[in-house]
Amino acid sequence: MKRFITRAILIVIVASLVAALTVCFSACSTKDPDKLYVGLECAYSPFNYTQRDDSNDAVPIYNTNYKQIPDSYANGYDIMIAKKIAEELGKELVVVKMEWESLIPALNAGTVDLIIAGMSPTADRKEQIDFSDPYYQSNLVLVVRKDGGYADKTTLSQFSGAKVAAQQGTFHDVALAGEGVNLGLKRQTPLEDFAALINALKTGVIDAYIAEEPGAIENCASNPEFTYIHLKNNDTGFTATDEDTAIAVGIKKGSKLTDQINGILASVTQTQREEMMDLAIRLSTGENIVDE
Repeated sequence: MKRFITRAILIVIVASLVAALTVCFSACSTKDPDKLYVGLECAYSPFNYTQRDDSNDAVPIYNTNYKQIPDSYANGYDIMIAKKIAEELGKELVVVKMEWESLIPALNAGTVDLIIAGMSPTADRKEQIDFSDPYYQSNLVLVVRKDGGYADKTTLSQFSGAKVAAQQGTFHDVALAGEGVNLGLKRQTPLEDFAALINALKTGVIDAYIAEEPGAIENCASNPEFTYIHLKNNDTGFTATDEDTAIAVGIKKGSKLTDQINGILASVTQTQREEMMDLAIRLSTGENIVDE
């Protein structure tokens, strides 16, 4: 009987501990209503990137359990936009780092409130989430090595036979798989992020990769052996709608935040946007930047 009672008590104790730990974990992972949780990669310079300190008004980076990641701070054009939105909403900005493919699921699950990650409001994505009005518009360009065989090209069709890659899960890869392949470009397996694309170009695994023009400018500044081909959408470059090349804030479907964010973005002039992007490009080449 004594042994039976001991086991019963033990079971109760264990159950109580499990319940307590569950409550603690839930509490530790609960979002604060006074904070704005924004999801991004922190690895898409100059839109967003990671640095080792909080210089130049960088903000701390958190993981998906809302724990701060040591010696990791986010900066870039997306961060500047996120700060503006958070300030106008009267909330504290919390940057939550995650993989690109996890962003939309995380938004729909409520892990983050917004996606501000250089994301284009494509038709496929609009089936899953809502988007704000665009806060940037860009051309798709090709980054190449200066000493390669494509540095003197000026049109997309001149890349016939070239091994070209793009980041997985992006419109860049969709354009490459469609129009690019039709023009003779050899589409390579899409890579996880731009750090992988940069390494592939450096090592000669690919001849070029697709980037937004601001990203190409930063990549070439950080890698002097690179240059980029200034292609113009619907002319010398890829066929693309404004929707394809726009950058917008991802918002959960039906959220009341959409109208609020559109109002905030409308207050940011084109000149201010250009100045922020120029600053983001300059800052993203600093020595404190972490290569992701």
